[in-house]
Amino acid sequence: MDESTLEFDMVGIDAAIANAFRRILLAEVPTMAVEKVFVYNNTSIVQDEILAHRLGLVPIRADPRLFEYKNQGDEEGTEIDTLQFQLKIKCSRNPCAVKESSDPNELYINHKVYSKDITWVPLGNQADLFPDADLRPVHDDILIAQLRPGQEIDVLMHCVKGIGKKVARVANARMDTFSREIFRHDDLKNLVRLARVRDHYIYVLVSEAIKVLIGKCRRFLDELDSNHMD
Repeated sequence: MDESTLEFDMVGIDAAIANAFRRILLAEVPTMAVEKVFVYNNTSIVQDEILAHRLGLVPIRADPRLFEYKNQGDEEGTEIDTLQFQLKIKCSRNPCAVKESSDPNELYINHKVYSKDITWVPLGNQADLFPDADLRPVHDDILIAQLRPGQEIDVLMHCVKGIGKKVARVANARMDTFSREIFRHDDLKNLVRLARVRDHYIYVLVSEAIKVLIGKCRRFLDELDSNHMD
């Protein structure tokens, strides 16, 4: 077990409560993650879209409590809501390699691109705000791409604070036909639930998880107290 792993046991607890923790951990505990990838140069065999997707899956070591949520309408990131990282690397031949060798790891320099090659680029006054922060990927050995001499990757990444919980909404609810076409797809039909609300409306980390659950319970108890007083 390493320093990024926390192991604990829940004994004598109802399965519903344990499941609530699981759901909160997956969907409601904020983290910092790559939202945008700006590709300046990519001559690798990995397509830009695939490269951006891979970078978006790299976990970032950063305390989300130090940052604000980014406003949806803001295009540019600031030092209070965005972390900026750069991946700039180029593969070249190793002049010291043995001529008879066929091992790419010996023949080439920067043959494999790892998450350790991602570096933090401070925005604004972040260098002063976080002088001791170890802002980097959680793991150094995540393989991102493989290069050959002359190939290079030059991208800039913006990480923002968010949660894994996602909600899909119809852009114009009054034009929605309530199509069930999605259920024709085996890989999606078990992930989607369609429902109607029959009234005026028309629509279709452990300590942090505990705080979220406590907040939900308090709001529920406040509602009960309010109804009781009425």
